[in-house]
Parts: sequence; C-alpha cells; structure tokens
Amino acid sequence: MAEFTWEARARTGELRKGVMEADNEDAVNQRLRQQQLSPVKVGRKRSLGSMSFGSGVSTKDLVTFTRLFATMIDAGLPLVQCLEILSNQQPNQHFAGVLKDIRGSVEGGSTFSEALRRHPKVFDELFVNLTHAGEVGGILDSILNRLSVYLEKRQKLIRQVRGALVYPSIVVVIAGGVMTVLLTFVIPAFEMMFKDFGGGKENLPKLTQIVVDTSHFFVTALPALLVGGLLAAVGLVYGYRTPRGKRFAHRSMLKLPVMGSVLRKIAVARFTRTLGTLLQSGVPILDALEICAKTSGNVIVESGIMSVRQAISEGRNMAEPLMQTQIFPDMVVQMIAVGEQTGALDQMLNKIADFYEEETDVAVAAMTAALEPIMMVGVGGMVGVVLVSMYLPIFSLAGNIKAE
Repeated sequence: MAEFTWEARARTGELRKGVMEADNEDAVNQRLRQQQLSPVKVGRKRSLGSMSFGSGVSTKDLVTFTRLFATMIDAGLPLVQCLEILSNQQPNQHFAGVLKDIRGSVEGGSTFSEALRRHPKVFDELFVNLTHAGEVGGILDSILNRLSVYLEKRQKLIRQVRGALVYPSIVVVIAGGVMTVLLTFVIPAFEMMFKDFGGGKENLPKLTQIVVDTSHFFVTALPALLVGGLLAAVGLVYGYRTPRGKRFAHRSMLKLPVMGSVLRKIAVARFTRTLGTLLQSGVPILDALEICAKTSGNVIVESGIMSVRQAISEGRNMAEPLMQTQIFPDMVVQMIAVGEQTGALDQMLNKIADFYEEETDVAVAAMTAALEPIMMVGVGGMVGVVLVSMYLPIFSLAGNIKAE
C-alpha cells in the first residue's frame, strides 16, 4: 500500500484534509465517498526516492494522544467527537491528518481498531490489538491508560540505550578528527623542520620514525581509505538488510562483552512488559506472543519467542520452551513458571519487567561510567604518543647544541 494525501468536502461544506493508506487513488476516492465526503484533491504523498523516514509521529505525540483520548472517553464523550477535538488541537500536521482520516473511517461505520489498522506506520500491532481488546471488553479508557504507560516505559528504555552510546560516539568522532589533523598536517610540518635542521630520517628517534612513517602511509593512502570506508559502510548496510546479515548482526550484538548483557536485559524487560500488558488486557496468549515477537526489535529474540508460541500451540507450557531459547535468564523462566502455576502470569510478567527495567538503569549507568575513563585514556594516550614523538628530536637537538 501507498500513502495518499487528500482534500474533501463534507456535507456541511467544511474542507477536510488527511492522509490515507490505499492501493491507488480510486480506492481513496471510494473510501472518501463511503465516509460521505466529496473528494476535491487526491495525490500520492511525496517522499525522497523510495526511502522511508518513519511515521512522522513521535512516541511523545502518541503518548499524549493516548492519555487525552482515554480521559475524554472516561468522561463520556462520543468517540467521533474525541477524535475531532484531538485532530484540531494536534500541532503535528501529519498526525492531525491521520486522526482526521480515522475519524472519517469511524463515521463511515468502521470500528476504532479497524480505523487504526489502516495506519500501521503510526499504530503498530500492539496498539491496534490492545485497542480491539478494549472495545470488545468495554474498557477502552482503561486499556488506553495502560497503553500510554507502556509506551512511556518503552521509550525510556530506548532513550537509555541511545544516551549510553552518545558519549562514546562523540569521543570516537573527535579522536578521529584530531588524529587526522595530526597525521595530515602537524607531523609533516615537524618533519620538514627536522630536515631543515639537518636531521635525516635515519637520525630521528625510533618512536619518531614510526610516527612519521605512519603519517606518510596515512597521507598516501587517504583516498583509498576513504573509498574503502565508504564501500565497507555500503556493504554493511546492504548486508544488514538481508535476513542472514541481520540475523548475524543481532546475534553478535547479544554476545558483545559489556553491551550484550545490557541488550539482553532490555530484551527481557521489553518482552515481559509487552506480554504482561497484552495478557492483562485480555489478548489471547498466542496472539500476544506473536505481537511480542514482531515488536522485539531483534530477530534472534523474535525467533525464540515464535518457537515458544509454537510449543504452546502444541499444548506445552511456556517455561520449558522459553528455557530452550537460551535467551532469557533462569530466574526469569522460573518466575514465569510460578506465574503459570498460580494463574497470575500477567502480574508476574509485570513484576519481572519492573525488576529488569531497574537492572537496565543500573547496567547502563555502570557501562557509561566504565567507558568514560577508558575512552579518555585511549584518546589521551594516542595524542600523547604523537606529541612526545615530535618533541624527542627537539630535545636531542637541544642537547647537542648545549654539548657544543
């Protein structure tokens, strides 16, 4: 399906705008007429090439909408009126168009969850299925409140990981820039100065010779290094897009010395929080596990969850196949087994999620604290070696002048 922007007039003469996903323009026109709207302008949404840059709706926008919507529903406002108010007050124009399209679909006879399903880039399977469970059970306001809490906790985990990677990334970029300047401009200038003083390369200290040779190699090979780096980056991106490459990358990330442990904790927290929220909202366990797999963010974890789902569909319990995935810690599996036996699996899953979210906080803080001194010593050591190697001949020259 493609995204189309549309303008149409209601029976009152009001001009409405929105975004709709459909197979073609005719399908958009037909759907608008079903919603008692007269199409004025329909066109494919513009994008840069064939690349997708996400939904255009942030998690913050989604959480705010979900909370306000739940409050309005709880206050007894009709569904269509809630959507109209929120779409008119929405500062994000793309999201406002989506909400208007959802309102039109609901007015045309669709259920709220069916209308949400037309915009998978904004509302994922988890959101749609929880909303459907709330509609069926008559507890849409409670489900939406629970969903907003879940979204906030999920976003917190994402921010923690990104925050932990920001500092090392900045230090690596700065270190690379400093070393490039030193090897390209500073060391050749010092070398020319040494030659002017009559010091040939063979008369330089060993450390200085090594640094000068490194500078020569870097300057000579710089074009090849740039081209090679670009080709390597393109190759990695292309390889990651293949199922085999993505599986290798995700497995490797889980096995990293420090980061791997953090990623496993995040995977456990995300799985237990998602599954607990779904089960607590009345979603069947097989459907809940499928949603957890799709929203896991790691194909290794996704494959493990789907194997657990297959085992449960064959009549087995959850704990044993979960242990066989070798992804989740023994403690998690044992607690899930207790939850199954006591009939309080959803509550147990939320307790596990609370524990592992706290563990993730501690692990990310410890990782960041450990990386800071390591990065500083590494960068300082590289720059220090270069500077010392450049000053060694000066010290030798000063000693020879003094001896004379």
